[in-house]
Amino acid sequence: MAEASKPGGYGQSGRPPKIKNKNAAVIQITAEQLIREAYERQGTVQKAPRQKVLDGEELSDYQMRRRREFEEGVRKNRSNIGEWLRYATWEESQQQVGRARSIYERALEVDSRNQTIYIKYAEMEMKNKNTNLARNLYDRAITVLPRVAQFWYRYTYMEELLGNVSGAREIFDRWMQWEPEEDAWNAYVKFERRYAEVDRARAILERFVYVHPQPKSWLKWTAFEEELHEYDRVRQVFGLAIDRLGEAFMDQHVFISFAKFEVRMKEHERARAIYKYALERLPKSKSQALYNQYTLFEKQFGDREEIENVIVTKRRMHYEALLKQDSKDYDSWIDYAKLEEDAAQTDPLLPESVDRTRDVYERAIAEYPGVAEKRLWRRYIYLWLNYALFEEIQAKDLLRARQVYQACIDLLPHKTFTFAKLWLQYAWFEIRCLNLTQARKALGRALGTCPKDKLFRGYIEIELELREFDRVRTLYTKYLEFNPTNCATWIEFSKLESALGENERCQAIFDMAVEQPTLDMPEVLWKAYIDFEFDQADYDKTRSLYERLLDLTHHVKVWISMAHFELAVPHTTQDKEQPLARARAVYERAYAKLKKEGLKEERLVLLDAWLETETERSTSGGGGDPAMVERKMPKRVRRRREVADGSLEEYFDYVFPDDEEQGARFKLLAKAHMWKQKAKSTSESAAPDVPDVPADALETESKNGSKDHSESESE
Repeated sequence: MAEASKPGGYGQSGRPPKIKNKNAAVIQITAEQLIREAYERQGTVQKAPRQKVLDGEELSDYQMRRRREFEEGVRKNRSNIGEWLRYATWEESQQQVGRARSIYERALEVDSRNQTIYIKYAEMEMKNKNTNLARNLYDRAITVLPRVAQFWYRYTYMEELLGNVSGAREIFDRWMQWEPEEDAWNAYVKFERRYAEVDRARAILERFVYVHPQPKSWLKWTAFEEELHEYDRVRQVFGLAIDRLGEAFMDQHVFISFAKFEVRMKEHERARAIYKYALERLPKSKSQALYNQYTLFEKQFGDREEIENVIVTKRRMHYEALLKQDSKDYDSWIDYAKLEEDAAQTDPLLPESVDRTRDVYERAIAEYPGVAEKRLWRRYIYLWLNYALFEEIQAKDLLRARQVYQACIDLLPHKTFTFAKLWLQYAWFEIRCLNLTQARKALGRALGTCPKDKLFRGYIEIELELREFDRVRTLYTKYLEFNPTNCATWIEFSKLESALGENERCQAIFDMAVEQPTLDMPEVLWKAYIDFEFDQADYDKTRSLYERLLDLTHHVKVWISMAHFELAVPHTTQDKEQPLARARAVYERAYAKLKKEGLKEERLVLLDAWLETETERSTSGGGGDPAMVERKMPKRVRRRREVADGSLEEYFDYVFPDDEEQGARFKLLAKAHMWKQKAKSTSESAAPDVPDVPADALETESKNGSKDHSESESE
């Protein structure tokens, strides 16, 4: 007995047969042929025959049988709304409106939020002219499903068809309380305009723009007013739109429409003002179309000045392009901010111009250098400083300016470097705000965190202007503890005490200063000390200071200054010498010292000063002797010397008369020694009679000659 085949027709194994020959068949069958053959092999669909009802009994049987079928269908699949709708439609076709109404109610009990049931139900009532029932049904629908706009449209349309305009208006009012979409408001406006209720339509639009405050809603209102030729109302609506939208929802198309309206009204100046107002307040990313329209407008109706304003706008675009390439180009940021500041200054009453400038500054300071190197922060810090000044001077927002200063201070890495200009500008800002305590706290924090010379000087300047001299003394003390090598600080401290009449304090400060082991400009400090003592008429102390200074240095200017000092000291009856004599003594000491050290150029400078002094005294009848100094003046000679590469170079040298006399004595002594040696060798060989030279004379000449030689060599 043959086994039954496995399910699927695969035989005993139940697996599909393996195809060994996978080559293409000789006769190929296309997909189109397969579909056509499948369609041809389909059997004919058997349709139910049309049944003709001949009498009432057959009709009752037919209706009963059909109702039984429908009831069986809805019983089996109660949630199938399509079955309920077919049932109700069949009853309606049998002119059984009551039964159809009952079926619709039963369907609503199954799904009370099904829109199709309500729509079919209401259409049935309308077809049978049951208007009150249709109203009740629509009331039920909009109560259960108030967000379904189709019910409201059908309800208002039905009432309008019935001529119940007031009823339709009430339905619209009920609908508007739910704040529906824009189409519903447009339908309400059109309804009122069909009945020439312009004021009602205007009130609806006013409610509409509050519910939907988008720019296009305001533009619909302006278009409505312009169609009615209410041009003043159009301007009022545009003004309300600009005020109510604000920056969050403002759109460039509102301004474009407003400006085009003014152009149509031949109000070109108004249109220009609108374009300017918009361009100054809208960011660049939201005003490209506005800028293009403004450019076209100026080309048609503008003059030179207005075209220049367009150029300013192009400069904004230029800066934006530069900063897009390099966001850390601080020079471009500074120029851009300056441009916006100028634009805001031309019309300071417009808050958008101030906001635009703030926006540029905020974007600029956000691009801070990522590396803690001061050279990278030098230009960046000016963005903060300019920002704070803008808020204080132009925007008049002191609180915001203080926040800018504090944010910048918190941002800087003060442990690595700082900027004294920031701290000082912040302190002056607080002083201008009459907040002196906060200014001192800020500078105290700066000195404690990152002390600098400029910070100390700025703080001292502030306290000096406030006449707080005790605080100034304290600051100078801290400053000198921080940097005791700064001679300018010592001098300024002493000048302060001198101005206050504290001469003893001033002397003590100078004494401490000159005792410092290291100073950056000691000559300036000594000069200040000497001038102070000279002004106090303490000439002995001044003279002792010069002596102390000469122990440290033998610079020619010190000698000249001391000589001038001796000339300036007034002569009294107690003085043994005249001022000129004391000055000559100083010049002679200086000349001897410089000669000993072999400083020829310094000797020449000294002699020039000495000659000038003698000449002035001789001219004024003070007993000057210029000839004495002129005899000491050197000659300028040209000589050659060998350089490192073996070549010779020419140079100018000075030959002093004193040096020539010593050279002559040295040559005479050398010849005497040669004569002595020659005489000694001759006496040993021939023993001739040679006059003897006294030994003590030779020894004296030898000593003098060796001394002159050493001086000559040093020279």
